[in-house]
Amino acid sequence: MSRVIHVDEPGLMRAIAGHELLLIAFWAPWCGPCQAFAPVFDEVAGDNEGVAFGKINVDAEPALAARFGVRSIPMLMGVREGVVLYQQPGALSAGDLDALVGHLLAVDMDAVRAALPASDDRRA
Repeated sequence: MSRVIHVDEPGLMRAIAGHELLLIAFWAPWCGPCQAFAPVFDEVAGDNEGVAFGKINVDAEPALAARFGVRSIPMLMGVREGVVLYQQPGALSAGDLDALVGHLLAVDMDAVRAALPASDDRRA
């Protein structure tokens, strides 16, 4: 069973390096939509063995929020092999989130790496 990890600035690179796919939810304790989305995120995390699910509290980690241009929360970000493949504000249903995980795992990363210049800002 996958579990949700709380990611901070020093732990982000370890989390990315340690997992083929890392799905991150940017959130804040005062955010009602974030609180409503949290059980959905936890449920889908439990159903996706081998995929890492992390949360970044934007109040506790403002530098990470700024680095990834977080302007609205909740915001989801999918990072695979160090490349940001998905970044979108808003909560998803469990079915849509599960489908997103499947889509991100199906991406041809050789094609993605070939298309990205070395200086591309989509690299985490």
